[in-house]
Amino acid sequence: MNQYVTGTVIKELREKNKMTQLQLAEKLGVSDKCVSKWETLRGLPDITLLEPIAEAFRISVTELISGNTIHNSNVSANMLRSKFHVCPICGNIIHSIGEAAIHCHGVQLMPLEAEPTDEHHMIFIERACDEYYVRIDHSMTKEHYISFVAAVSFDDVQMVKLYPEGSTEARFKIAGARRIFFYCNRDGLFSIDPVKGIDDKESGYDDSQERMELENAADMLFG
Repeated sequence: MNQYVTGTVIKELREKNKMTQLQLAEKLGVSDKCVSKWETLRGLPDITLLEPIAEAFRISVTELISGNTIHNSNVSANMLRSKFHVCPICGNIIHSIGEAAIHCHGVQLMPLEAEPTDEHHMIFIERACDEYYVRIDHSMTKEHYISFVAAVSFDDVQMVKLYPEGSTEARFKIAGARRIFFYCNRDGLFSIDPVKGIDDKESGYDDSQERMELENAADMLFG
C-alpha cells in the first residue's frame, strides 16, 4: 500500500460529520487522546482500524485512504444513470449506477462519457419480435475493436461482451430499453437512442431501401 489515511483527512471527515474527538473515539474503541494524536500528525491509526473509521464516516476504505469522498445524493438512482468504467491495462469492464471510487490494477478509473455515434462508429438496429438486433460496422482486430455493447432500461442493464476477431452483433430484449451503449477500445464510449437506429415504420426504414444504401456506404468505409 503506497497510500495511507492521514490525520488531516480524519479531522476533515470528523468535522464534516459534526463529531467530537471523543465521539469518534468511542465509535472506534480508542481514547480521544489517540484521535488527537492522529489529527496532529503525531501518529497513525492501526491498519485494523481502517474499516471501522470508514464505517464511522459512512464511506469506503478506498475513499478514506484516497481522501476523495463520493456523495450519492440520489440513493435510488435508476439504471438510466449507468456509468461504465474500463481498465486501460486489463480491459476489465465495471458498471455502476451512481458515483463510485473504482480502482483496477492500481489505476483510478473515471466514468466514461458517451459520445453520439459517428461515421466511424455506425450502428444499425433492427426489431425482431421482442428483441433488438444490433450490428456495428467496425473493425475487430486485436489492436482496434468493440469491447462491449449494452442496452440500458430504467431497471435493467443487458450487456454483451465482444472480442477481437469476433462479430459485432448482439441481441437484446426490447422491454424498456432506452439507450444502447458500445465501447471502442481506441475511441471510447458511444451511445444512441435505439429508436433512432431501428428498422421500423416510425423511422422510415421499413422498405429497406435506405437501409441498404446505409449498409453499402458502411461496407465501403469499413469493408
